[in-house]
Amino acid sequence: MNKQELIDAVAAEAGLSKVAAEDTINAVLNTISKAVAEGDAVQLIGFGSFGTGERSARTGRNPQTGEAIEIAAAKTVKFTAGKAFKDAVNQA
Repeated sequence: MNKQELIDAVAAEAGLSKVAAEDTINAVLNTISKAVAEGDAVQLIGFGSFGTGERSARTGRNPQTGEAIEIAAAKTVKFTAGKAFKDAVNQA
């Protein structure tokens, strides 16, 4: 399912116009993105939680030349599925 299909499904499920559903989905995604970028965790009980993690610096290899390169440390985004979401997936 892509974003447009999600908008169509939410509009049908909630009885909203597609424009209202798109505005709502965009607002939710933007709010989650901003909160996680600021270092806050977002927990949606029954669905899952979004948070940040750390990836340490490491040495990698250029696949074309085999030359060693340094890969900088970075923040990562983590999603952990909630129990109800896992159960729904396993029942399908």
